[in-house]
Amino acid sequence: MHSPSTSTISISDAPDAARLDWDDLRYLLAVARGSSLSAAARVLKVTHSTVLRRVEAMEAKLAVRLFERLRTGYVCTEAGENLRRAAEQCESLIAQAEREIIGGDTRLTGHVRVTTAHVVAMYLLPAALAKFHARHSQIEVEVRTARARVDLARREADVAIRMSAEVPDSLVGRQLGQIRIRVYGWHEAPCMARLKPHTLLPLEALTQDFPWIGFDGQDRTYDRWVDAHVPAQVVVARADHFPSATALIRTGMGVSILPEFVARDVPGLRALSEPIAALQSPLWMLTHVDLRNTARVRAFMQIAGNALQAALQQDFTEE
Repeated sequence: MHSPSTSTISISDAPDAARLDWDDLRYLLAVARGSSLSAAARVLKVTHSTVLRRVEAMEAKLAVRLFERLRTGYVCTEAGENLRRAAEQCESLIAQAEREIIGGDTRLTGHVRVTTAHVVAMYLLPAALAKFHARHSQIEVEVRTARARVDLARREADVAIRMSAEVPDSLVGRQLGQIRIRVYGWHEAPCMARLKPHTLLPLEALTQDFPWIGFDGQDRTYDRWVDAHVPAQVVVARADHFPSATALIRTGMGVSILPEFVARDVPGLRALSEPIAALQSPLWMLTHVDLRNTARVRAFMQIAGNALQAALQQDFTEE
């Protein structure tokens, strides 16, 4: 066998014995996008050793090195980059064909894959899923949460529930309402003793006169807001997401910002401010334009969407 080189190669130029199938290309794309075997393994839901074995088999089959193994991760060689571009074209065509086929599916059975933020999946979505299941028990809903944005064009999900001011042109759907953010504290915290019931304070007073729970790792929007408005000397702890911040607020350590729908599920939290306009964000339910007529997707967007819309219209100021 020839040792791997760094020459370029295209799929059509390879002899029959060296032809790759789509499954090979999925592995190549996962490694190229994740820059590591571990990241690719998580995406493909296989083991680290399986990804390594498949990459080495591809390189042996083509007699060409596809990745440079660097300390910073796997980087495509010239040949690997050439094959990656071809693989992405294949992926796009396959995804388009799948969307067009599924788009005409009139059955109210099967799976609906939903992607959303962790906080929405934890606090806002469960009741909506229960209502949908009561109507369509033959449709299985898979909820996926991820910090990275999921690509509906690649069929990584069927429906996206996103907190965003902008919507890509390739997606269709509706705005469900506004995510409203307030400052909250624990009703039995020492810093609450001097406040009259039902009192809402100006942000200037809250950020100067109260101990605070900050953020570190949550959406950068909230990190930046706290850093810009709350003096560092009054920040007594930091959380990496809203559930952690909620747990810290409940100890009485300090106050922090939370979405109204999070606070509504935690008896004992008390709203201390009006909704903060700078942190308000629309919540959208979206699908790819090719999937909008799929029966199970339409049913989910209508029933679960209505339930989420109703939940966002509720108001919560204090216990």
